[in-house]
Amino acid sequence: MKPGIHPNYEKTTITCACGNVIEVGSTKKDIKVEICSKCHPFFTGRQKLVDAGGRVDRFNRRFNLNK
Repeated sequence: MKPGIHPNYEKTTITCACGNVIEVGSTKKDIKVEICSKCHPFFTGRQKLVDAGGRVDRFNRRFNLNK
């Protein structure tokens, strides 16, 4: 590796919006994320399907698919 061209690799903290704090090694300082493995629905088992603004119902009404 060439000297002087690589960023410094040091310990940093990743802070999630849920309050979870993880210490890792990174080239960036104090990373803030909105979602982590502690609060993500896939990992917590609280996964749910979201109908974005009633799009399915609106589609069914538009094409008279309500039977």
